[in-house]
Amino acid sequence: MSDYVEYDLQNGKHHPYHLVNPSPWPVLSAFSAGLLAVGLLLWFHDVALTETLKLGWANILPGLAAVLACMFFWWRSVLRESMVEKVHNHETERGLRYGMALFISSEFMFFVAFFWAFFDASTLVGQTYTPTKFEVTGGQWPPVGIHAIEAFGLPFLMTMILLLSGCTVTWAHAAILNDKKGDTKKALWLTVALGTIFLFFQGYEYHHAEFGFADNIYTSTFFMATGFHGFHVLVGTIFLMVCGFRALAQQFTPKAHFGFEAAAWYWHFVDVIWLFLFVAIYFWGNTIGVNLK
Repeated sequence: MSDYVEYDLQNGKHHPYHLVNPSPWPVLSAFSAGLLAVGLLLWFHDVALTETLKLGWANILPGLAAVLACMFFWWRSVLRESMVEKVHNHETERGLRYGMALFISSEFMFFVAFFWAFFDASTLVGQTYTPTKFEVTGGQWPPVGIHAIEAFGLPFLMTMILLLSGCTVTWAHAAILNDKKGDTKKALWLTVALGTIFLFFQGYEYHHAEFGFADNIYTSTFFMATGFHGFHVLVGTIFLMVCGFRALAQQFTPKAHFGFEAAAWYWHFVDVIWLFLFVAIYFWGNTIGVNLK
């Protein structure tokens, strides 16, 4: 870890915190996110820019490209501070850890909303004082006409894949701590492969599902919860892929590897969320929840 210490010009005192140079990425990221939001609204509401120009889903491409570019260059700046300028120290790393922990906490609350929607829709469906639920579900859960996906079929296999990937990412962490560069590379790329396989199976599951997103409350909550989890698996896989390339460049050491730790934390979070999804939606929601009163 670097022993770099900043100097406070105003107070004339040394301090252990790294004060970053003026950066364009926060304001550019804000504008890029706004551009992406506008593109999504144009797409969702099927708005044409002119009488002859109707882009559809392509409305999101400028904002999406801008967001991805800001992400790439901003993270590259952070890596440059650590690897080239060597201005990161213990206090800097502590701040990064707090930031990642808060980010994962916010992601957890993001999924709480989907679980809340699912449980709210699936309980008390047959009670006389919930007539709307009875009308849209037929008094049972899953609703009448829905052929739910069997929990101990493909979803169970996907669960085993994610649990195995949690083992391989832990293996990668242990290899870094013991400075075993060969094992680090193997474990990281194996985890990336398992994440890719999971995404393939989820796409297969969606393609063969006997219901669509807009059929009823069950299908919409199912696709929103599992679909956003799949998106997080994609992000985590890319995160670990970047770590794999960094491992090939030998940028991780036993004392300095927070970039990998952040990816591992995120991946374990993805694993835990899937376990909740499997139990609540695939198992409870399809079996114990049937004819729930």
